[in-house]
Amino acid sequence: MQKLFDLSDKVIVITGAAGLLGKQHSIAIARSGGSPILLDINKDEVHKLSEKLNNDFDCNSSSYVLDITDEKQVKNVSLKIMNKYNRVDGLVNNAAINPKIENNDKKNFSRLENFPLQAWIDDIAVGLTGSFLCSKYFGALISKNTNGGSIVNISSDLGIMAPDQRLYKVPGISDELQPVKPVTYSVIKSGLIGLTRYLSTYWIDKNVRCNAICPGGVENNQPSDFLCEVEKRIPMGRLANADEYQGTLIWMLSKESSYLNGAIIPVDGGRTAW
Repeated sequence: MQKLFDLSDKVIVITGAAGLLGKQHSIAIARSGGSPILLDINKDEVHKLSEKLNNDFDCNSSSYVLDITDEKQVKNVSLKIMNKYNRVDGLVNNAAINPKIENNDKKNFSRLENFPLQAWIDDIAVGLTGSFLCSKYFGALISKNTNGGSIVNISSDLGIMAPDQRLYKVPGISDELQPVKPVTYSVIKSGLIGLTRYLSTYWIDKNVRCNAICPGGVENNQPSDFLCEVEKRIPMGRLANADEYQGTLIWMLSKESSYLNGAIIPVDGGRTAW
């Protein structure tokens, strides 16, 4: 079975590689025999991760500091990768932004009525424009392979369903000041589903497949009262561990999913089934 999901000699680009899930994606690819190419704006973390992967797995990993919203930078990095590896076999569009929006005593800026236009522009730039640019350049490189390859977009269960804003409610403050999940999160994650469907047919004559994972929440030191409430909404009764998306990702990148294309797969403990 291990050979069925083998990524040996596959060059896989991961955006947002230094983040919580990005690290797990990178480890999974390295463990499966692939060469993870790590892209992130965080210089120290992305280089440190690449070095660790090479030490642990001897996987010929490389790392590049990259602002994926800058088309010139994306193009230049794609040329550097081609110069070193001669091909790209897969792309994981994982990068996202989690902005810290400062509130004051009279306004909560996470709320739609107060949400700053610049925050909208910045969030969309990373989550959607960055995925578009990476698909434009790295997807085109994948399409030049004899056997094509695979693109995996990391969406969210909140790309399929609306956020339950009751989870974020704080007792004792007015409705106008209650925190909410910002509008950009849902828009970006829904947009990635649209991008997935578009890409799934665009290069299919070149055998380039595209699918999306819609992860549920990951346990990451959230407050206990939040965990208690969100776990009531998940049939499995818990959030995911950070490494529980690895199997789905490797399956999507490997030849064992060779007839999987345009699929939107929730991996959320059953939350979207309720």
